[in-house]
Amino acid sequence: MKENAFLRRVQESFKEIVVKNELNEKNIDVSCSVLTAQEAIGNPERKDFPIQKGKEKMMQACFGCSYGQAFTDMPNTFSGKVKELTTMSLETNYERAVFISGVNAVLRELNMADQTIHCKDDGPKACSSELAEMIEKEYGTPKIALFGLQPAMAEVLHKKFPLRIFDLDDDNIGQEKFGTIIENGMCEIADVEAWADLFLVTGSTVCNNSINNFLQLKKPVIFFGTTISGPAALLGLKRFCPQSS
Repeated sequence: MKENAFLRRVQESFKEIVVKNELNEKNIDVSCSVLTAQEAIGNPERKDFPIQKGKEKMMQACFGCSYGQAFTDMPNTFSGKVKELTTMSLETNYERAVFISGVNAVLRELNMADQTIHCKDDGPKACSSELAEMIEKEYGTPKIALFGLQPAMAEVLHKKFPLRIFDLDDDNIGQEKFGTIIENGMCEIADVEAWADLFLVTGSTVCNNSINNFLQLKKPVIFFGTTISGPAALLGLKRFCPQSS
C-alpha cells in the first residue's frame, strides 16, 4: 500500500460528499484552533496523558454548529474553505491534522459521524473500564498489542489481559509502566501480529501516517479516540470511543 493510500481514499470519499452536498459552492469556512490540555480533556484524575505532558496538542475544527478534533505533534492554526480540504497535499503531520479535524467536523454536521469531541474529567477512566468489558465479552482473554500509550487504558488492561505496549515517545520507550516495558512503535508489525490476538491502536495514527501499518493485519484491530471518527465512519473501521460526545 502506498504511503498515503489510506488518506487518499478518505479524501476522495470526502470530496464526493462535499460535492454532493454542494459545500464547495457555498464556500463555508473551516477554522482550526489549538486547544490547551484543560480545554481538551478537562481535569482527569491522572496527570500522565500525552497532551498534559506537552507531547501532543489537539486541533479543533469548527464547521456550522459542529466540531471535529485531531491530536498532533505539529499544531498550528488554519482558516480556509471546505474545498481546500479536498485538495490538501497531506504530506505533513500539520496538514493531516487540519484535514482530519476538518473532515470530522463536516461529517459531524452532516450526521455522518458521531462522538467527535474528546471526553473530559472522569471520561478516560470510565472508557477504559468499558473497553475491558467489551473485550472480555467479544474476544475472551486475548493477548493485546496496544499501540499508543493511553495510560488509563493500559492500567486497566494490564490487570486483565496479556499486554504489550508500543509508543513513539522516546521518554516512554524502554521504561517500565503498568507491568511491562514500553516498546518502540517503530517495530516489525508482522512479529507483533504473530504474538497478539488483538490490536488496540490510537486513532492518532491517521495523523502521523502510521495507520497503513495496521490496515493489512489479519488479527482484529480496534482504533480508539476521536481523531479517527470521520475516517472510521467513511471506510468502515472498528472504533471504540464511548465517552466522547
